Amino acid sequence: MAFLATSPTRHPEGLIPSGQLWLPHASLSACLRATIVRSTLGHALSDTQRINRFPATPLCSLSWWFTGRSERLVPGRPDTMPGLDSPREPYAGRWVLAGPQTRPSTSWCPEPTHAMMVMFMPDALHLLTGLAPEDLTDRTVDAATLLPRDWLAMCEAVQHQAGDAARMECLEQFLLPRWQACRPGPATASQRYGDWAAHLAQRAALSAPGRSLRQLERRIKRWAGLPLRELRGFGRAEQAFFDTIAADAAASPVRWAEVAAGAGFSDQSHMCRVTRRITGYAPQALYEGIRSDEAFWAYRIWV
Repeated sequence: MAFLATSPTRHPEGLIPSGQLWLPHASLSACLRATIVRSTLGHALSDTQRINRFPATPLCSLSWWFTGRSERLVPGRPDTMPGLDSPREPYAGRWVLAGPQTRPSTSWCPEPTHAMMVMFMPDALHLLTGLAPEDLTDRTVDAATLLPRDWLAMCEAVQHQAGDAARMECLEQFLLPRWQACRPGPATASQRYGDWAAHLAQRAALSAPGRSLRQLERRIKRWAGLPLRELRGFGRAEQAFFDTIAADAAASPVRWAEVAAGAGFSDQSHMCRVTRRITGYAPQALYEGIRSDEAFWAYRIWV
């Protein structure tokens, strides 16, 4: 049973192919959201083109670098996105574990790089490792300091596989028996954020005695690292993202008021505030960045 690799159907002229998005086998769909593989080997990029923009996310991630390295760009102020003149911090450790992120992040690759990021549903990572997503929220740490010994052996094995397909197979063989032993129930039909948040709320209501709103919120935050209100905000933002991409693919003008209403926002201003908080950009600026800026490759690959 292998992961499924998808490639963007198109990428804007003048930009390199964004990479590959590997989707998990159905039996792991409630455990993993996806895996992103990015390689800039063989491409001539300017310093600015080696910036990487990532949105805030409710997911946890585990990252490998097979060639090259990345450095975190530190924003000068919370309301600004960092650039090449920003302070830089190296990521700790060979493998990096990150919890849910409530703010967008930016990294920079000083050299050609081939890297992989595996994105776990936070409640699944909790079941698999015992780690509390709440303790990992807005943290990026050396995986060797927190992951169990068998997980570190898996990280080492993935590091030395001959290619990306073999790495995915190695990861799946490790996760499948462990996930089958601890998963809480049947997988949801979709792992989009909105569906997952609804499923998590239902599970919290049925999992233990005590169903007050405060008790449900505590369970959800313990499993996911974020309160239900924020998870629902991610769901609306993701829906708006896909609706925008659908309009672009159909060569239709993007009508932001319609996108906001379709995604469940109270109005266009509400969507703008949430989009800026999650991505660092207003919807129009984000849309233009995805279409023309190398740094937004992670958004393009998500399509």
